[in-house]
Amino acid sequence: MKKLMLVTASLFALGAAAPAVAADLAARPYTKAPPMVQAAYDWSGFYIGINGGGGTSHNSWDIGGLSEGSHDATGGTVGGQVGYRWQQGPIVFGVEAQGNWADFSGDNVSNVFAIDRNRTKIDAFGLFTGQIGYAWNNALLYVKGGAAVTDNKYSILSTITGAQFASATETRWGGTVGVGFEYGFAPNWSAGVEYDHLFMGSSTNTLTGAFVQTDNIKQDADIFTARVNYKFGGPVVARY
Repeated sequence: MKKLMLVTASLFALGAAAPAVAADLAARPYTKAPPMVQAAYDWSGFYIGINGGGGTSHNSWDIGGLSEGSHDATGGTVGGQVGYRWQQGPIVFGVEAQGNWADFSGDNVSNVFAIDRNRTKIDAFGLFTGQIGYAWNNALLYVKGGAAVTDNKYSILSTITGAQFASATETRWGGTVGVGFEYGFAPNWSAGVEYDHLFMGSSTNTLTGAFVQTDNIKQDADIFTARVNYKFGGPVVARY
C-alpha cells in the first residue's frame, strides 16, 4: 500500500513539473536556418556556335542617273559565330564575329533595257559587332551593332535566252544593327533567335562580258537566324 501511494505521488509530481519543463524548452534560443543558395546563370566567358536561317536583300540598280528598277534577293544562310561576354549584375556586354555562307538571289527586268534582266546574288556575309543586353538569370535580351560585309555577284542576263551578257563581283562593307534573345537551356549551352539589318549603301560596279556596263547599285538586307552557342567555363555562380 505504501508503494502504491509512493508511485501515485511521484506521478502527480511529474505531472506538475511537466508544464515547467515545457516552458523551459520553449524558452530555448531560436537558431536561424542557413540561407538558401540560389543558382544564377553567368553569361561571362568565351563562346562559339552555329546559326542558320534566311534573309533578303533589297537591290536598286541605276545607270547614268536612270533607274533600272529594284529587286529582292532572298534565300537561306548557315554559318558560325565566336565571341566573348562579361557580366556586371544583370547587364551583359559582349563582342562577336560572325561568318555565314548565303544564297540570296533575285532579279528584275531592266526599266531602261527591256532585253536585260539584272540579277544580284549574295554568296556570303560577315558581321563584326559589339552588344549590350539585360539578363534575367538564364534569359538574355540584347541589342548589337557594328560593321557588316557582303560578297556579291552581279549579272546581266538575256530576257530571251537567259544567257549571261556581263557580270561583276564585289566585296562590300557597311554597317549593321540587330536584336536577339538567348536562353541558357543546359550547363554551358544556350539557344536563341536574332534579327539583323544590314546597311550596305551604294557602290558603282562595272560589269563586263559581251558588253561593258557600269551601274550604281544600292543594297540593304534583313537576316533572321536561329543560334546555338557553347560557352567555355562554369555556367552558374552562387547567389544568396
